[in-house]
Amino acid sequence: MNYIAFDFTTSTAGQSEQLVALLSELNFNGFEESDNHLKAFIAEEIFNEEEWAAVLQLFPLLPYTKSIVENINWNQQWENSFEPVLVNDFMGIRAGFHQPITNVQYEIIITPKMSFGTGHHATTHMMVEQMQGIDFAGTNVLDFGTGTGILAILAEKLGATKVFAIDNDEWSITNAKENIQLNNCTKIIIEQHDAIPQNDKYDVILANINLNVITANLEAIKLVAIPTAKILLSGFLKENEQELLESIALNGFNYISTIQKGQWIAIQIINKQ
Repeated sequence: MNYIAFDFTTSTAGQSEQLVALLSELNFNGFEESDNHLKAFIAEEIFNEEEWAAVLQLFPLLPYTKSIVENINWNQQWENSFEPVLVNDFMGIRAGFHQPITNVQYEIIITPKMSFGTGHHATTHMMVEQMQGIDFAGTNVLDFGTGTGILAILAEKLGATKVFAIDNDEWSITNAKENIQLNNCTKIIIEQHDAIPQNDKYDVILANINLNVITANLEAIKLVAIPTAKILLSGFLKENEQELLESIALNGFNYISTIQKGQWIAIQIINKQ
């Protein structure tokens, strides 16, 4: 499969974060970031010129180059750009080629498969930070948009009795299964779905995806949430907070808190009884 690579010359970290958020909505699935560059990858077969033109209108003076990459080696790309993620002394995420992370309560090892941009670092960091304040003992957890499976793995480590992890992307399912095995998890069920199955109820729901997917699925989340279920959301920017809060209220949830890292935010809500 061929990929299209866009290499942007960015002026600020905030500009890179905005681009990652917007391009994630368009199914770009690989990001590499350096001091003043953002490289973004999308499969050639799903690239949409009209959607791309709409993004460019928001950044009319942004310099970039475009190239075609054949048979991209995601393992090598990812190894070149991924660095361990640390959430205070609570948890560390590393790849197998990194040295073990000491002085953390929990360590998760993941297989190098895909680039992991700074935006993903920020949203993962905030989701983990919020999870630290929740009692997972004996809970039934839904990880909606599991990606690499990191949050599902942490939920099991924190005491969840059962974790149902879903994603609509075949690559993510394969990678998450590998990571679940790497971390010796036994309580996680992972399946590929385009929508949330309505055959169970959950005490905790985790969704680190993007604004459009989350707002489109708040009604479905409501249907599978027990009364007083805790829901953690991330994958969107501070500028989208008010829009999301309005959708949250309309769908029958109570707002609890927002945390911010750079321009990215994470929101905790609770289901109304």
